[in-house]
Parts: sequence; structure tokens; C-alpha cells
Amino acid sequence: MHEQTSEAPGRRHSSDAGRGQAAQRLGTFLCWAVVFADIGTSVYYTPGILFQQPGVGPHAALFVAMTLLVFVLLTVKYAEVTIRYPEGGGVVTVTTSALNPFAGLIGGLFILVDYFLTQALSGLSGFIYLSDVGPVLKSFVLPVTLLALVMLAALNLIGVKTSARVNAVFATTAAASQLAVVLAVIVQVGPAYLLAALPRVLSGPHLTPLRILTGYAGAFLAFSGLESIAQLAPEMAEPRRRVARRAMMALVVTMTLTSPLLTLWSTTLLPITPHTDPNQFISLLAGYVSGRPLEIEVAISGALLLVFASNTALIGAYHVIIALARQGFLPQVITRRNRWRDTPHWAILGAVAVPLLVLILARGSVVVLGDLYAFGLLGAFSLTCLSLDIVRWHERHPEPRTAGGRERRQERATGAGIGPVGTVTFALGVLTTALVTLAWVTNLFAKPYATLFGGTVTLIGLAIGLVTYRLEHRRGKMRVFPQMYREGYPVHFLAHGRRARPPATVLAVLPAHAEQIGALVEAANAAAGGGPVIFVRRGTHDPPNVAPRLFEIVDPYLHDPEAQAAFTQAERAARSQGWTHRYLYLPATAGPDALARYWHALRPAETLVAAGEEGILSCIPATQVRRSVVGTVPILHYITEVPPEARAAPSL
Repeated sequence: MHEQTSEAPGRRHSSDAGRGQAAQRLGTFLCWAVVFADIGTSVYYTPGILFQQPGVGPHAALFVAMTLLVFVLLTVKYAEVTIRYPEGGGVVTVTTSALNPFAGLIGGLFILVDYFLTQALSGLSGFIYLSDVGPVLKSFVLPVTLLALVMLAALNLIGVKTSARVNAVFATTAAASQLAVVLAVIVQVGPAYLLAALPRVLSGPHLTPLRILTGYAGAFLAFSGLESIAQLAPEMAEPRRRVARRAMMALVVTMTLTSPLLTLWSTTLLPITPHTDPNQFISLLAGYVSGRPLEIEVAISGALLLVFASNTALIGAYHVIIALARQGFLPQVITRRNRWRDTPHWAILGAVAVPLLVLILARGSVVVLGDLYAFGLLGAFSLTCLSLDIVRWHERHPEPRTAGGRERRQERATGAGIGPVGTVTFALGVLTTALVTLAWVTNLFAKPYATLFGGTVTLIGLAIGLVTYRLEHRRGKMRVFPQMYREGYPVHFLAHGRRARPPATVLAVLPAHAEQIGALVEAANAAAGGGPVIFVRRGTHDPPNVAPRLFEIVDPYLHDPEAQAAFTQAERAARSQGWTHRYLYLPATAGPDALARYWHALRPAETLVAAGEEGILSCIPATQVRRSVVGTVPILHYITEVPPEARAAPSL
């Protein structure tokens, strides 16, 4: 694999040619490296955690192999989330789009629980592996871990950036070390002995159906970190479809060659004595089959990757916190940046405070932290899968053979879309959702402490979100969450998983001047005659011509205060009149013909625009144009005769 970088078309508009070369993007190798630097750390602590769980022991590899199959299915869905939602956000974005903003808030809280525990567990495991090199460190693992998290927070406050290339160094080193252990076991032990040792996974405690179910659910810890790929979407090179899928294939191959095999051999081949620390299984396995030099190398490289993964989780956590604040679910003070280093100090401090508290309460127990992990990880997986299934359901019909269909097929050939959802793809997606949700529900009962911790954090966050949202509403800062136009994908207005009905027959373009919005809303309501109206607003802010920070959520709407104010004003006017409105946001990077393409997909009977801004509708055919005046604002009505059978929900 070679590093691929390219200029992302969405980052520079044609009118901005003078702004210079767009920032370079992450290709297949760097995307794999960032994700593996997160998910590849799991193999260092998962075998020991599973081995120490009652009823698991040598069965650990069997359960990891079971979850590996689901992991492969999950990579398909997460690659699609990355392609569909280039602004990033993962579970927050897809759940908000498919269900509602409050479901997105819950998804964000789930992923925060995951990030909090990743910081604690990865940091702690890293220093436990270092104590294999320097045994004197064993007595100080917990305080050193706490100090390390504080130092990582300080580095982020200072503004020390973490680049994908640094991830690549750590990830490549760790992957090479893990593969070296695999090869050393094969060479030193021999294939014949390894095959004879396979039945050992069935030894130990009797495998009852309940034990198999709980073991399967607990083994998902081996693949925590997969959600990182969705957070990389804003930085991914084009064509995003190709990069995301190749990165996922490389990840599947890497994880297949390392996680199940290392779990198998560390829990069945390694001699277990009272002095054996299960939390150092991988380095001890390396020493057992190849001697002390490889053991030291594996311990050091694993420790570095684990501590680095802790920092990556910290970065992901405070970016999610900032995104939730910009959506209006957390106090706006969290988004403030200090004048000293221009870093979001409150978000960073909030992101590190919880892991510090968890480490102290868990008394530095890897097993306790591993048990707590289940709630947020599987909760985020389940919500993401369910939301993507809902989106797929509304796109399951093949496209009509029209000129628009041919254009969309060309877009997908260049990576802009993914094509109509087939029956097999949809069925496999539903199966994936069912398997992941089964594991989550199982852990809700099998791991009560995880449910208590994750549920408490989620409920506290949800309470803060609801109170903040209500206070903002009372202060007149009404939040509107429009559907975003994404090139090459259908636009469906979904609420609670259902498509809005009936389809709108009136489209209104919100004017640039705020004083004209009320008049346009009144005219649109009159034209709709009580039916729904779709209000569309084009973004006015091009994104900065620089690469986003690692795991930054680059939602153009959340960075467009003018569009937010326009939608809020329209919604306030709509509620005062009791009308049903829907909102569509066209990012500034969508291209000048985006509105026309959406119009052709919707085919409204009437399109309204304030006089003076009719140039935006120059590509729209109309049988007649009528002029009205509301107050002092002239409104143009573009009327198109559309047969009732031709009207349908937009498919573009």
C-alpha cells in the first residue's frame, strides 16, 4: 500500500482558485494507520481481560473468532458511513440524520463513554507493558498513568498537533511487532503442534449457551476503535469510496492475522504460573517463543502505541464534546478557545477529567475497566448500524433510467456515491445490526457495572443536553437541524426513522436579507395551502483551505451562523402560523447547479424566491412566473405544471 494524497474537491470552490493549493488528504495507508493505531491496541489487553473472566479462560480465542465475523460485517457499514457523511461525526451524524437530533445526542454520549474508557484502559495497559521491561514500575503503574493523562491533556492545551504520519510510525511498528510474534510462534512451535493445540480452546469451563452468548458479547472489546474511520472522513482523500473500502480491507487482513491468533496462543500455549500477569500476555508470549529481546521490543512498541491511543481518544472525545455544544446540547462556553494557544481548553479538561476519575475509582484494575467498556462501544455500534439500516431502507429501490440516473452513476464511478441499496446488502446490514444489538443487550445484563457507569454518564449528559436546549430555546436561540445536501445521495426528510409525508409541492429559497425572510415564509405558506414547504438555504461560508485537525468534525452548517439564523427565523415564523416546514441546507461547496438538481428531483409545483435573487433559479424551467408583494417585499413564484403521478419524494 502506498500513501495517497489528493486535493479534495469540496475544500476549494472554483471561485477560490487564487487561494492556493488545497491541503493534502489521507490516503489508504494513512487511514489504515490511524485506525489500526486505535483498534490494534486492543490485542494487548483483550486476551488477558477475557482469560480472567469467569467461565472464559482458554475459550477466549473462540469468542474472539466469533466476533471477528461480525467485525468484518461492521467494517462494511462503517466504510459506508464514512463515504456518506464526509463531514465526520460517525454515530452523531448518521443518527441525527436517520432518527432525530436527540438520538444523535445519545449516540454522541455513547461514543464519549467509549473514548473516556479508551483513555483510561489504553494508558494503564501501556504502563503495565512497560513494567515488563522495568519491574520497578509495577508499584507505580496507577499514579504514573494518571500523570501521563494529565501530561497528554497539557500537550493538547499547548496545541501540540498529532498527525496521521506519527500514527503511521507507531501503527506500523506495532503491527510489525505483532506479526513478528505470530511468525515466531509458528517457527518455534511448529505447525503440527499448533494444530494439535487447537482443541484446547474447548477445554476449561463447560460451554453452555449462556456462557457462549456472554463470551461472544464480551469479546467485542477486541475490536474497539473501529469507529475511528468515520471520524477521519473530513481528512480522507478522493475518491473517498475507494480509500475507505481499501483501508477497511487492509484493516480486516491485519486484524485477522493478529488478534485471533495472538489471543489463541497467549491463552493456550503460554505457561500460566501464579506470577504470570495476564495483562502482559503478548510480550510474555514473545519472550516464551523467541527470548527476551523480542519480549522487550514488543513491550516497548505496545506501550508506545497504547499511550498514543490514549491521546487519540482524548482528541476524539473533546471534538465530540465541541460538536454537541455547537448543536446546542452543551453550554457554548465549552467551545471557547484560549488566547494563549487557541485551543478549546474547557473541552479538553472535560474530556480528561472523567478518565482520571474512572482510573481512581477502578483502582487501576484492567479487568474492571474492560468490563466498563461494553456499554459505550456496543451502544455506539448498535445505533450506527440501526441508523444506517433506516437510511438504506429509504433508498432500497433502484434508480429510474433517466438522465439524472446516468449522472448519478457517473458520480459513483468517481466516488461521490455508493449506488442503490440491493436486497443482499440490506439484509446483511440488518443481520449485522441484530448481532451487534444482541451483544449490547447481553452486556447490559451480564456486566451491570458497565451498564451503571455508561448509563449514568449518558443520563447526566442527556439531562444537561435537554436543559441546555430548553434554555437556548427560551432565550430565542431556536435550533433547527436541516437535512444536508450531499452530492450523489438522495435527500430524504426523516424523523424517527420515517420519511416525512406527504411530499412537499412548494419549494422556497430563503433570501440573503434577514428582513425578507418573514415575507417569503408567509407567501410560501399561502402557496402551499396548508401543506408542507421545503425551505432551502445555500451556505455562504467556504470551509478553510487547510486540513482539519485529527478527528475534527467539519459540519459546514455548524460553522455557518448566517444559515442557522435564517432557518431559525423561518422556523419561528412557521410555528407562529402553525405550518409544517422542512429545511434543506446546501453547503457552499455543493456546486452552483446543486439547487437545480434538487429541484429536478423534487419537481415542486411552485418555487418561490425574493425578487432580486432570481438568478439562483436560472436553470429551472417554469411555465409561468407570477409576482406578488408581501408587505414591501416582492416575491417571484415560478409555477410548473407537474402531473400528480410524477410527483414523488426527491431521489437526489
